[in-house]
Amino acid sequence: MKQLFFIVFCFFYSFLYSQTKKNTDSVFYYNKLVNNNLNNKKYKEAVFYTKKSIDFCETNHKPESLANQTFKLGKIYYKQHKYDEALKNFHKSVASFDSVKPTCTKVLALHYIGIVNTTKGDYETAELYYKKADDLLNQLKIADHAQVLNYQKAMALKANKNLPLAAKALQQITRKPDNPPIFKTKTDSYYQLGLIETQLKRNDSAIIYLDNALDYNSKSNDLIKKSKIILAISQYYKQNKNFDLAYSYLDEHYQLENYILKLKDAKFDLNEFEKFKKNQSLNNTIKRESEEKIQLKTYRYSKLVSILAIALISILSLLSLALYKNNIIRNQNNLLLREKNKELILAKNKAEKASKARSEFLSTVSHELRTPLNAINGITHLLLEDNPKKTQLKYLESLKFSGNYLTTFINEILEINKIDSTKVEIENICFNLKELLFNIQTSLKELATANKNYFNLEIDDAIPDNLIGDPTKISQIILNLINNALKFTQNGNVDVIAKLYTKQEENVTVYFEIVDTGIGIPEDKLQTVFESFSQGSIEVNRKYGGTGLGLTIVKKLIELLGGEIKLKSEVGKGSTFTFKLNFKINKEPLVIVEETKPYNDKQLKHKSILLIEDNKINQMITRKMLENKAITCEIIDNGEDAIDLLKIKRFDMILMDVHLPGINGTTATKLIREFDKTTPIIALTAISLDENRDMLLSFGMNDVITKPFVPDEFYSIIAKFFD
Repeated sequence: MKQLFFIVFCFFYSFLYSQTKKNTDSVFYYNKLVNNNLNNKKYKEAVFYTKKSIDFCETNHKPESLANQTFKLGKIYYKQHKYDEALKNFHKSVASFDSVKPTCTKVLALHYIGIVNTTKGDYETAELYYKKADDLLNQLKIADHAQVLNYQKAMALKANKNLPLAAKALQQITRKPDNPPIFKTKTDSYYQLGLIETQLKRNDSAIIYLDNALDYNSKSNDLIKKSKIILAISQYYKQNKNFDLAYSYLDEHYQLENYILKLKDAKFDLNEFEKFKKNQSLNNTIKRESEEKIQLKTYRYSKLVSILAIALISILSLLSLALYKNNIIRNQNNLLLREKNKELILAKNKAEKASKARSEFLSTVSHELRTPLNAINGITHLLLEDNPKKTQLKYLESLKFSGNYLTTFINEILEINKIDSTKVEIENICFNLKELLFNIQTSLKELATANKNYFNLEIDDAIPDNLIGDPTKISQIILNLINNALKFTQNGNVDVIAKLYTKQEENVTVYFEIVDTGIGIPEDKLQTVFESFSQGSIEVNRKYGGTGLGLTIVKKLIELLGGEIKLKSEVGKGSTFTFKLNFKINKEPLVIVEETKPYNDKQLKHKSILLIEDNKINQMITRKMLENKAITCEIIDNGEDAIDLLKIKRFDMILMDVHLPGINGTTATKLIREFDKTTPIIALTAISLDENRDMLLSFGMNDVITKPFVPDEFYSIIAKFFD
């Protein structure tokens, strides 16, 4: 009897083990584990279970399953960019199909061998396997209506940076006849073509492809894909500097993203609500089961259990409801924060766009004013040199003064724009601060005498002679402040004080103070005097003149140099401006550079100059100024003709206007330098915010003359190339 029981037990245990083994050691079971790990991006575990599945197929002689599982392992390695391992498994999968009837998996294995070889750059081998995959597909009488395989091939070419071949493959897909399965692939193909053409800088075809992508996407109504296409169109217009259209498409992209986000949140809330209902249903079931059990027990015990069950159900329900409500509130708050953040970004972009437009407008206006102003100043100079009558001399001097005043005004506008757009560079060169201040005092003595002012300069001897800093900007600051003090003071005192504030081994801080006994500034205007075009009051502006930009430039330059300007003033008693600047001490001996000798007329006589200028008035003025110094001048009004002439005729110098019809002056200079490296080329420009001396010199120009011309500077720059 015991032996029979043992045999039955062993038989039952063996049966149970075989069923368990069957359930746990099978392709289906391993596939389930692999898919779960792939969904969680656990590739190491996915590879482990796929190999277990392959071992099972080999042990149990399942060739078709072995081919499928080997292909699956190859795909896992491909996703991890382990191309050699992927290639080995794809080949093994193809070989496994030799003993069974080929299926679509073999087509895919052949195709993926082509894709891996494409990724590795072996296009010849790749094309061979693409053809094998196509032939097998035709043999199986299966049509790739969606063109998925060709799209994968194109994306592999794009990933390998072979954009022309990728574009060719994508174009083949777009030429296929329309059918519902291909709409999505065509949308993706047109989108990728648009990105490729943008990278290849074929802008016209890029926008056409992106528009086609939008059209095909409308047939499938894929909102996520539509958002990506619209963002690509926005970036295309931004690269082509069509900011209005770029902003319009970007705004539509944000609206779509917002709508997609709302759909996701709504779906999430619905899932949470369904979970809540399931929890409620589960709790009710627990309650019913508890009640059935309670009936079998004593009254006292059943009453206690009922109370505990009801309490537990209530707590769970309240917790579920609280979590549900909190989730809704959190999603709403997140959505509101995202909306506000986007509004802030849009407001910031608008403010930056407005600021840029203002700077560009002022720069354009100041630039455009220079050309007619050059005519005014130039003709005035020519008339003054032409022995005018005494009765005319007074008017010409007034005209010269007005022209110089307007030039100063335009220069100050351009200076502020440069500072605002952070295009001002700070120099760090060696200079003598004491000598600089003495030179400034000497240059302004005439103005001090005219207003009957006592002009005193007080410099601390402890300040080192040789400092490292930006003498040009320091001169600009001091000149503006002293000029203001002298202008607004009559029969008074103007004191300029420079003291050593602190000194370390390699650095010093110098304290500057400019004190006057002039008209002073009202207390309510102390903060606004540093704003552009502000002079305290309309009466002050009418009486003393000026642009109201000097103090604005001073404040911005001092801040640029790391300082801060302070002002104390009282009406009728005068004003005091103070600031501190840091300098490095130069311990090496100062190299004294001898001043360039002024030009003489003999240097200029009988020289030949080619003037390339399209403005007729500027042609007349420049030619007359050159002929007054016995210089031969020939005029060309465009860059193309000038290049042709210079190929057959030589000149001592070329004066090149930067802004010309057709090709501009910088392009013309670049082309001239291809065949003429020696002839000096001087740029003539009404310099704008986007231009600077270094930029013009980089094209091969030797120097720059700024319009309107200052005659002495004009002749000096020309003369230095005729030594």
